[in-house]
Amino acid sequence: MSFETAVSLAGAVGECFVIVLLFYRNVRRLLPIFTVFVAWTLVTDLSSSCILSVHPTLYFRYYLYQVSIDSLLIFAVLVELAWSVLRPMRASLPKATIYVIAGLVAIAAVIIWPLASHTVPSGFGPESTILYHVQGTAAILRVGCFLVMASLSQLLSLGWKDRELQVATGFGVYSIVSLIVAVLHSHPSTGEQYHWLDIATSVSYLGTLSYWELSFSAKEQERKQFSPQMQELLLQIGGGGRNRRSGPQ
Repeated sequence: MSFETAVSLAGAVGECFVIVLLFYRNVRRLLPIFTVFVAWTLVTDLSSSCILSVHPTLYFRYYLYQVSIDSLLIFAVLVELAWSVLRPMRASLPKATIYVIAGLVAIAAVIIWPLASHTVPSGFGPESTILYHVQGTAAILRVGCFLVMASLSQLLSLGWKDRELQVATGFGVYSIVSLIVAVLHSHPSTGEQYHWLDIATSVSYLGTLSYWELSFSAKEQERKQFSPQMQELLLQIGGGGRNRRSGPQ
């Protein structure tokens, strides 16, 4: 068995363990879209290996569609994480808050899009260029989500035992490695160097899966209330929303 095959098998096994823990610890109720994302990743990893071995000429087209769906799911997971972070105060917030969050994530993606062009290797065709561009944008979005949640953890009363920060941390570390590899890919390199950089990305994904397994195996701590400053800000937003809804019709 080659090292690449062993890494792929280890990834599939790791994803299975993460899915089991998501159900066992009822994380699927808290983060259903993230649960779907992990299940989707497992299915596509297995199907990609089969398609590549049986019909290699169809693989690129399949991979193109797969990355498109991956990106949509990642967008939904990031919105879900932000919405879940607001659990302690969601009853006080306007119902449209989740759409505002989705809009902010979309705006962030639009801002990041030109920056992600620096992660696209030169010399590829139009489809491959778009593929790398989309992947780079999604990776930067994941890193940004992690950095925002980590930097605001005190105000949001988030700790490393909170599921939202655990998911964001796993995404963040893996995405940082992916971005480094993408930038290195954009510079001239030999086929062997290119290959081992891809292996480094796969190994970092195994590290993310291991971190999630370790995190989800422990029982989640009871979520703390927000800091007084954050409570005041969110109550003002929620109060304003209620006033607008209860005003003259």
